[in-house]
Amino acid sequence: MGLCLTKIQGDEDDSDQHVEFAAGNVGLVTTKEGWEQKLSEASRDGKTVIANFSATWCGPCRMIAPFYCELSEKHPSLMFLVVDVDELTEFSSSWDIKATPTFFFLRDGQQVDKLVGANKPELQKKITAVLDSAAPS
Repeated sequence: MGLCLTKIQGDEDDSDQHVEFAAGNVGLVTTKEGWEQKLSEASRDGKTVIANFSATWCGPCRMIAPFYCELSEKHPSLMFLVVDVDELTEFSSSWDIKATPTFFFLRDGQQVDKLVGANKPELQKKITAVLDSAAPS
């Protein structure tokens, strides 16, 4: 099972509690500065960013996390990020997050697509569309 992108609070050292949201090639964003740095890195490298706004308590977020990590490994030409809406509340609000998970697709810092919900086929479809649109003609 995948886990949402956040650290579990408490003293328990139960590794079963930790579902890796930032496994594979998924980058964990913990600050607004970190977000800006990743976006500028993606622009510099010509990469499209897929940003997953999720929460550790969110069942659908935990369910799709391993799939998101797999996608990050299959598509190294894209930058996969995860933002914990509870850790970056104000920042997440600025993106008008109404439900988790919400995936944003960004090119040169601009939104090119969006997906709300843990819909694996739709996420795969949107990633394929982004890859096709970025492919040289």
